[in-house]
Amino acid sequence: MQAKSYPAGLLAVAAAAVVTACSAPRAPTPKPLAEASSLAPAAVTPSSTTPPPPPPPPPPPPCAVRTGACVSLSLRLAWLLKDGVVVRRPVAMEPGDASQPTPVGTFEVAWKDKVHTSSEYGDPMPNSVFFAAGGIAFHAGPLDKPSHGCIHLTDADSEAFFTGLPVGAAVEVKA
Repeated sequence: MQAKSYPAGLLAVAAAAVVTACSAPRAPTPKPLAEASSLAPAAVTPSSTTPPPPPPPPPPPPCAVRTGACVSLSLRLAWLLKDGVVVRRPVAMEPGDASQPTPVGTFEVAWKDKVHTSSEYGDPMPNSVFFAAGGIAFHAGPLDKPSHGCIHLTDADSEAFFTGLPVGAAVEVKA
């Protein structure tokens, strides 16, 4: 059998093509549609485009006070009002417990002390607004520990009550 002869240039081009094809990076094999489905955009459903419903409105104050503070011991909420309008929405509070209950009734703010320390317990009582006999006051305190009859509020809420309740303002505490 006789060998075919090819021009030298053609052999060089063919060899270069084979070498290049073997060393070139391979394109990834496309995934089957079943596996590629995770890359597809998520379907838009009515629930994903509808905003959540607004929260229910807060409960109205259960007190007759039009200007001052209203406290609901059963709801563990307090309101600050001016001329019948709620100026500080119902805020979480912590009253006294059964052994040292918060008194129920209608009172007046007697005095205030921005930086007060309990003379009986030695505890700090920031933003104190005193309204009942026995040193009962609104003041900053923990919301997870009963007071000694006072109304514990967060720092921010105690600041708002301190600022918003002048001496003589009404305070109504409901059971």
